[in-house]
Amino acid sequence: QVQVLESGGGWVQTGGSLRLACTTSGLSNSNYATGWFRRAPGREREFVAAIRWSGANKSYGNSVRGRFTISKDHAKETVYLQMNNLRPDDTATYYCALDMSGRASGPYDYWGQGTQVTVSS
Repeated sequence: QVQVLESGGGWVQTGGSLRLACTTSGLSNSNYATGWFRRAPGREREFVAAIRWSGANKSYGNSVRGRFTISKDHAKETVYLQMNNLRPDDTATYYCALDMSGRASGPYDYWGQGTQVTVSS
């Protein structure tokens, strides 16, 4: 059974930083792309960032570009989302998802349960 687990969410003040981690288990194929998405109450799900399995190709949503960085530790099979200069409008539940095609263009096949990020003003 494939499992996707996010960690690292929490509460932070405006301008602060958090690092989210996404770990997986139960996969026989490691050539997948990983994406981060978020959903705030009353809003649609928003693309945050994605990284291909090699770690060489990365993409970001317009609202986070320049503040967030996605990276991958192959040895740990973990994808990180470093979030800097956080703002109240970054408050959301953040989800990690896997695209088994490896292209990071979706659709995403497996999703985690999410981790809450709250940024206070």
